[in-house]
Amino acid sequence: MKKESRTQALRIRDELPADAPAIEQLTIAAFEHAPHTNGAEHFIVNALRRAGQLSISLVALDEYGIVGHVALSPVAISDGATGWYGLGPISVSPGRQGQRIGSQLMESALSELRRLGASGCVVLGDPAYYGRFGFTAMPHLVLPGVPPEYFQAILLAGAWPAGGVTYHDAFNATV
Repeated sequence: MKKESRTQALRIRDELPADAPAIEQLTIAAFEHAPHTNGAEHFIVNALRRAGQLSISLVALDEYGIVGHVALSPVAISDGATGWYGLGPISVSPGRQGQRIGSQLMESALSELRRLGASGCVVLGDPAYYGRFGFTAMPHLVLPGVPPEYFQAILLAGAWPAGGVTYHDAFNATV
């Protein structure tokens, strides 16, 4: 798909209730041709929202509307560590990918986690992409069934936890 070349200002803000349908459509479009997906990302975001577990939900807007979204929700770590969050999904409109929208959403999300006093954040994804933001594979943090190099974390405060990581049940959503 041809990338659109727009130079208008990008604004990032918290999700508003009226944004939910646009976020759903954006997420569907963003993951439609993505490798390593089961197509449930929009179900996950909706289920997190219904469960009150979208701790951070940011949208990127240009003059035409929402072009990006990132969701963060609490995760549990088997050693009892608190203040940890899972990042994802993160979505950018297919015609706007490669224009730093995802990077700006990532930077804003991490800033918001720091503002909240979060201990850290985990993400399942491409090490080359998330490594740019300080994420690294940590052998003592485990997401069962996932190649360890794709499960990464960033420490924001305190000490590193050790144990299995569990995402909210919304990550099993299929509707």
